[in-house]
Amino acid sequence: MAKVTRDDVARLAGTSTAVVSYVINNGPRPVAPATRERVLAAIKELGYRPDRVAQAMASRRTDLIGMIVPDARQPFFAEMAHAVEQAAAERGKMVLVGNSDYRTEREIHYLRAFLGMRVSGLILVSQGMSEQAASEIEAWDARVVLLHERPEAIDDVAVVTDDIGGAQLATRHLLEHGHPYVACLGGVPNTPAVGDPVADHVEGWRRAMQEAGRSVEGRLFEAPYNRYDAYQVALKLLAGPDRPPAIFCSTDDQAFGVLRAARELRIDVPTELAVAGFDDVKEAALTDPPLTTVYSDRPAMARAAVDLVLDDSVRVSGSRRERVKQFPSALVVRRSCGCH
Repeated sequence: MAKVTRDDVARLAGTSTAVVSYVINNGPRPVAPATRERVLAAIKELGYRPDRVAQAMASRRTDLIGMIVPDARQPFFAEMAHAVEQAAAERGKMVLVGNSDYRTEREIHYLRAFLGMRVSGLILVSQGMSEQAASEIEAWDARVVLLHERPEAIDDVAVVTDDIGGAQLATRHLLEHGHPYVACLGGVPNTPAVGDPVADHVEGWRRAMQEAGRSVEGRLFEAPYNRYDAYQVALKLLAGPDRPPAIFCSTDDQAFGVLRAARELRIDVPTELAVAGFDDVKEAALTDPPLTTVYSDRPAMARAAVDLVLDDSVRVSGSRRERVKQFPSALVVRRSCGCH
């Protein structure tokens, strides 16, 4: 059976191939409603399927958005990637996801791969982006939106949540339960000092402690972001002689590790140890006890990132602060902090 072409659709609809193209691509020129209906009816009758490869070659862009995350196995990044995929689908785009594994060489690998595929744009969740990675983006003149993080190496449009304010909310709430101080599980030693959410969570914790007149000396502990390694850190911390009365964790995944360690050491949460996290991933409501945490509006952030990466005017002028779209954080109170 001969392949149905755009010319076949145009003949059946009684119009030009250019008009068929405008209907398929939703532009760049408008098409009268009646004509659009004729074209769509012809496409359905003939079973026409557009040649996406040919379209990409002609426009030098595909219907793809590249997205790079540190580790899609972690609940936060998995939920964020899913939200981006849904938002992209609403715009008729598909998403390719690559995991950098927190490694510069992996991040550069996916940058080159996605840009070589002529993606419509890139959404990057990048921790401490290297100068080399930033140079790759600059060389391709890529349309880029930073999501969740704001690496100093690249000054582009960013969509973030209020990380400092959210961490302050959680820490203040733990202190309001009467604890003499709140310890903090921060990031790993090479966590960037600027533009990284975990660094901002630590800063929010520090500000809340200082506002309450509490010392932070010796109360910040380094821990990887995932539950498995955080569990090992928590075992040592909670089994030691200076067990903290309350812990604010920079990620929910860290908090899951703390809850597991407390259960193993037979430390009751929240009567003997109060715990709070950050992210409000879905699993946080199902822990025992349910986790008090900070909510970030991932669906809204994802939609904003997709809209920006597909916007021809995404490279707006203005200061770095003006190029950041920040969404508010909110405290989600459950039982791990001591509330009923």
